[in-house]
This record gives sequence, C-alpha cells and structure tokens, in this order.
Amino acid sequence: MPTPSMEDHLERIYLLIEQKGYARVMDIASDLTLSPSSVTRMIQKLGDQGFVNYVKYRGITLTPKGTTVAQTMSKKHQILEEFLELIGVPEKHILGEVDGIEHHISLNTVMYMSNWILFIKQHPSIQDSFSLFSSERLISN
Repeated sequence: MPTPSMEDHLERIYLLIEQKGYARVMDIASDLTLSPSSVTRMIQKLGDQGFVNYVKYRGITLTPKGTTVAQTMSKKHQILEEFLELIGVPEKHILGEVDGIEHHISLNTVMYMSNWILFIKQHPSIQDSFSLFSSERLISN
C-alpha cells in the first residue's frame, strides 16, 4: 500500500508523462516543490516496491502497478475538484482542500461524488437552487 507521499509522486509522474511524454526527477521536484535528492530517494523506494522503473539519468516510467495507483489518484483528484467547485468552495481554496483529503477518502466514496456531479449536470435547476441556498448562508472567503 503506497503512502500519501508515494501517491503524490506517482500521480505527478503520470501527469508529466501524459503532458510531456516523459517524467524526470527535476520536473517532479519542481512540481511538488521538493529537492531533487528527496525525489530521487522516493523514486528509488517506488522502484523497490514495483511502482516505477528508473534508470539514473534516463527518466522514469510507471509499471502497470504504478499506473493503476496513479490513474486512481488522478481520477480522485479530478472528481474532488469538480465536486468542491459544484458545492461552491472558492476556486482559490479548491486545490489545497483536495490535497488535504484525496489520500483519506475511498475511491468508492469519490464515485458517489461523481454520481452527484453527473446528477447535478443533468438537473441544472437544482444546482441553481443550491447555489442560492448556499449564498444566503455562507460568508464568502
């Protein structure tokens, strides 16, 4: 079972590969605001546990096991962001909130959130009513 830090690294590697076609230690370090040496140590741990393939100075690839974890984290992240946006969390807070909960919520629960998102998109009048309800009760941050 990967730790939250491992999940963050795997998700970042996955997204970098999706965006650029490759993932390097320097890119991961920059994106996660970590030192390259910290990222290298984590990549070595991920390799030892079968999540990544890493050849020094060559780059990082995900194993099927690593890809599964990374895709799950990316999906959770995306759904949580959309859910928080729909319930009216201010945009400037969404990323921090998602980062704070994504490792502590089950994929099953996130899928219920996804169902809610789909339902709301199919019934925009309910979203409008909820937005009005919320705006009358909350102080904007």
